[in-house]
Amino acid sequence: MPTTAADPANSAADPANGATGTNGANRTNPANGANAPIDVPRGLAGVVVTETALGDVRGREGFYHYRQYSAIELAENRGFEDVWHLMCHGSLPDAEQRAAFAAETAALRHLPADVRDALPAIARSCALTGPLAGLRTALSLLGAASGGRPLYDIDADRRRADALAACAAVPTLLTALHRLGQGLAPVEPRDDLSYAANYLYMMTGTEPEPERVRAIEQYLVSTVDHGFNASTFTARVIASTGADLAACLVGAVGALSGPLHGGAPSRALDTLDAIGTPDRVDPWIRERVLAGERIMGFGHPVYRTEDPRSRMLRGVAERFGGPLVEFAVHVERRVLEILAELKPGRELHTNVEFYAGVVMELCGVPRSMFTPTFAAARVVGWSANILEQAEDSKIIRPAARYAGPPPPQPVPAVR
Repeated sequence: MPTTAADPANSAADPANGATGTNGANRTNPANGANAPIDVPRGLAGVVVTETALGDVRGREGFYHYRQYSAIELAENRGFEDVWHLMCHGSLPDAEQRAAFAAETAALRHLPADVRDALPAIARSCALTGPLAGLRTALSLLGAASGGRPLYDIDADRRRADALAACAAVPTLLTALHRLGQGLAPVEPRDDLSYAANYLYMMTGTEPEPERVRAIEQYLVSTVDHGFNASTFTARVIASTGADLAACLVGAVGALSGPLHGGAPSRALDTLDAIGTPDRVDPWIRERVLAGERIMGFGHPVYRTEDPRSRMLRGVAERFGGPLVEFAVHVERRVLEILAELKPGRELHTNVEFYAGVVMELCGVPRSMFTPTFAAARVVGWSANILEQAEDSKIIRPAARYAGPPPPQPVPAVR
């Protein structure tokens, strides 16, 4: 993969914006030859691994973008299909292109019969783990049923067609698995509804109100992509092997399922539930801050200022108003004030999960579907990254430093 020099103004290469450890990217061990491993921080924090035209995160500025456009401005002014077109085709569509793209992707929402017939068994098998776990199996089956071939063996047009089909099918798979898990029949997709409206419709069985559609759409747009996070990087590693698109997406979903990545929106809302009432806010927060415990919904490994997604979603929540929103805003304010008192100089702000949970709760999304909803957006970003990675034939193959007993040791005889 091509590499670029680290830009200290960019959060991805700036230790002050999330990198930890000593950056030894320029150190090699001459005893191991010209191809010796390069020492880098744990977790690859701050290491630039490739070039991308898809977007970036600038944590020090509190800014991120999709291609050349501010992601927040896109969430405020454009629909999900427009951003999907941008990520897939490289440009925002005009009115005619938007209509054609919406019709093309809507037609792909319907599942092959073999996949649809297998969903009840998948839902039963993931009754305790939820729709996101079932999505891994369903995506594998979808790839096989659709005749998915290795990225290495197909041209760019076929790769793009496979990506569009998978992205269109993910909401159908997730909502079907959710409803089957609740003992309800899946709802067939409607081609006349937008991506966000159809998602809510398939989840609830009722055509949603426009304000709820727009709120969920803004959340979906704001979470399409976010730099080389764990799930995106996982997708690109698998794509670098030339594997089929479904395999790349299954790996990405597996990474997203981890509670340190995509599992936080419901946990952030659980924080509000645990506090309960306004009179409990201060003692609850003080106890956890003094104990050094993490407060879910606060803090981010990249942003050292307010998460722009949180700021935007706070505005979305405030459009609804009501006790939950007022309570969330009060909790946010008191967390920041108490941190300033007890931990002066420490930068900690709400992240996307805090108000994402509030918005989804207000829109009637069950908490078990919070992270799956995240996946319904991020699949577009994953697919765009997979397509970009597939253009590079270099496999991603890093090294590790051996830390076990010194070899070679004599092999003991069996006694």
